[in-house]
Order: sequence, then structure tokens, then C-alpha cells
Amino acid sequence: MRRSLKLAAVVLSGSLGIASLAACGAKSTDNNTSSGSSSGASSVKVGMAYDIGGRGDQSFNDSAARGLDQAKDQLGVQVTEAEAKTGEAEADKEARLKSLVSAGYNPVIAVGFVYQAAVEKVAKENPNVKFAIIDSASDTQPSNVTSLTFSEQEGSYLAGVAAASKSKAKHIGFIGGVQSELIKKFEAGYKAGAKSVDPNIVIETTYLTTPPDFSGFNDPGKGKEAAQGQLDKGADVIYSAAGSSGNGSIEAVASKGKWAIGVDSDQANQPALSKYKANILTSMVKNVNVAVFDYIKAYKDGNPLTGVKNFDLKAEGVSLAQTGGFLKDIQPKLDAATQAITSGATKIPTTPEN
Repeated sequence: MRRSLKLAAVVLSGSLGIASLAACGAKSTDNNTSSGSSSGASSVKVGMAYDIGGRGDQSFNDSAARGLDQAKDQLGVQVTEAEAKTGEAEADKEARLKSLVSAGYNPVIAVGFVYQAAVEKVAKENPNVKFAIIDSASDTQPSNVTSLTFSEQEGSYLAGVAAASKSKAKHIGFIGGVQSELIKKFEAGYKAGAKSVDPNIVIETTYLTTPPDFSGFNDPGKGKEAAQGQLDKGADVIYSAAGSSGNGSIEAVASKGKWAIGVDSDQANQPALSKYKANILTSMVKNVNVAVFDYIKAYKDGNPLTGVKNFDLKAEGVSLAQTGGFLKDIQPKLDAATQAITSGATKIPTTPEN
């Protein structure tokens, strides 16, 4: 399914040529006209390097892809895309970014914290190229790198409120793809939100892999197995922050008639998951598309974003999906929690509390 969603490769212009860029997994979607641009070809060429799973993961990467597609359609920019491979070396990430730069793409957007070291190195070597990295920030990155980050803990807090409110067993679960500082933010917010509703609620926690193994973001089989284990222990609402591995979790939860909570994209609206939508309570939507589009537009307008740009609940960087209408009965509770967070009255932890 995912491969069928890939955009077809076409001949790339520039000094690098097809062979080198294709070796790094690039797919070009360049064109000279756009429905959103009346001025014809754009001189802006945007390169996007996806995290593991790439376009079609029904989650994190797809959200970034929507922002890229919007920029292509509305701003008339030229784009190309490449993706990380499971188990690849750091040198492969560096080569991918260098290939995009050599082919004339500027800015270059790296999707996921796994690119942090590679982005820093390649950006230092190419000070005239602008880079953005999603979900990561570092004190050592050069000034030509912009971090696009999100307050995942805030959206996950609301997911926890929903889970605890809907759980009949007072027993819920959390599945993280890779045990990392980023995914711990999801876990921390989720647990805090659930305990705000029921301090005694039981919460199962499972991580699929630990670094340097990042396959936990791209293994639906592992997600399914983890969810089945939590269901067997009595959990009746399970939130997965695990990229495409979460697809397997959703399948397992739906097969038992329990509630699943999706992540990053509104997963009840994803074609590959539509048959499970009656059991997808909500999704903690991370609007990566908004960050990607805003970054590209600012660059095209000649006023590029710099430093760290964070998208929180107040800025609608994170939210809960409403597809299915399953939150209507608890909406007042969610609205109250949202108000408390955006006003600053409720502070959400970024590391899980015991």
C-alpha cells in the first residue's frame, strides 16, 4: 500500500543527475506550474528527507507530506523527497542530505529527530543552504538550521483525559515506537491527563525498540503484538505513538472491540485504516503539515524562520481529531482541560512521572 502511494520519479535537473540522488531514495515531484501560482515556474526547490516509513505511513511522515504538497500546489515551489531506510547508518542520512543540496534543493527539510546529527554536519558544510529539522533542537546546530517542534505532551494530555473518561475497565495503555526523549513526551502527557481524571487508573506502557534500533516506528507486527499483550492484561483504551507500527496496534484493538487512539494524523480518515474507524476514539493530531507549509512560505517570501519554532496547543500545533463524533459526551471536560493548558493554569510534564 505504502509503495503504491509513492510519487513517480522523473528526470531531475541539476549537476548531480538521477543516479546519485535516486541512490538516496529520492522521488521528484518537480513541475513548472501550479494551481496556486500565476507566475509560472518557481525558483524555490524544496528537498524533503523523510523519517523511516516515508510517505504513506498513515501517520507522521504523511502529515509532513501534506504540508509539502500544499506548498507545491499553493506556492508553486518545486519539490523532491527521499526517505530513511530501516537500519541505515548515519553516513546514509548524511549522503541523502548532501545529494539534495548538490542537486540544488534549498531549503532542505529533515523529518524526524533521527536526522539531528546529519543535519548539523551537512548544514555546517553548506552555510548558504537553509535547513529545517522536525521534532528536534540542539544547542550546537548552526544558524542556518531551523527547528520545527511541537508540544506533544499537551495534545497527549487531552488524549489521556479522553482515554480515562472512556475506559470502562479503568485500565488503559500506551505504546511508544522507540524509547526516546521525544516519545517520552507523549507518554508523560498521556499519563498526566489520564490521572487528572482518575488518579488510580492503571496504565500499561510498552516501547517497541530502543535506540539505535528505530524499527519501532515501522513495524506494524510489533505494534499489533504489543497491543494484544496490553489487551490481555485488561486495557480497553490504547494510545500508540509509534508511526506506522501503530497501524498494527489499531488493528489489534479494533479486533477486540476496544478503543484505539491514533497519533500524528487523523488516523480514522486514513484509507488504510478506514475499516477500523468505528474503534478509533480519536487521534492526537500533530500538525506537521502546518509547520512545513509555514516554513516553506516564509522562505519563499524572503523572511525565513530561524531558531526554534514551537507549535503548541494554543497555536493549534496539536489537537484531538473529532472524526466519528466519539468525544461529544466528554467535550466539556476536554474543553476545560484545553483552557487550563492554554491559559497556563495546567503545566504538562515532558518526562513520565512514576
